[in-house]
Amino acid sequence: MIERLAVGELDALLPGLRSGMLPKMEGCLRAVQSGVRKAHVLDGRVPHALLRGILGENSPGTTVVPDDKRNGA
Repeated sequence: MIERLAVGELDALLPGLRSGMLPKMEGCLRAVQSGVRKAHVLDGRVPHALLRGILGENSPGTTVVPDDKRNGA
């Protein structure tokens, strides 16, 4: 699993994604490109994934951020 992706990195990975992840990651990409600060895809198989994501405790999923936010800028 990839914990964090910048928009440019995700854009390069999209062609290789499997059918189930493709619409989720396309949605994250569009959201961040439209001005959302960050978007998350959580692994629903992990107990309390949403709560962990909200609390920032080793979020079980991937966060998509703008290119300029990749290194914590």
